[in-house]
Amino acid sequence: QLQLVESGGGLVQPGGSLRLSCAASGFTLGDYAIGWFRQVPGKEREGVSCISRRGTGAKYADSVKGRFTISRDVANDTVVLQMTSLKPEDTAIYYCSRVAASQEICFMTPHGDSWGQGTQVTVSS
Repeated sequence: QLQLVESGGGLVQPGGSLRLSCAASGFTLGDYAIGWFRQVPGKEREGVSCISRRGTGAKYADSVKGRFTISRDVANDTVVLQMTSLKPEDTAIYYCSRVAASQEICFMTPHGDSWGQGTQVTVSS
């Protein structure tokens, strides 16, 4: 059974940092392009960032460019989202998913797998 597990969320003050991690069971994360998404209750889920299978290509939503960095931890077969300069509007549940890709170009389009539990990020003073 394919499953993605997100971790690393929490409560942080504005301007702070968090490091989210995405791990997989039932498949090898390194075989796919992976994306991070977030959702606020009552709003649609939005793409935050994605990374290509080999990690040479990445994309970011305009709202997080320059503050978030996506990377692969090959040794642990995880995908990390390093979030800095956090703002209250970053508050959401964050999810990871396999995403569409064309060679080393990823797209923030979910693959269609079931969503995991997500990890809550709350930015508040």
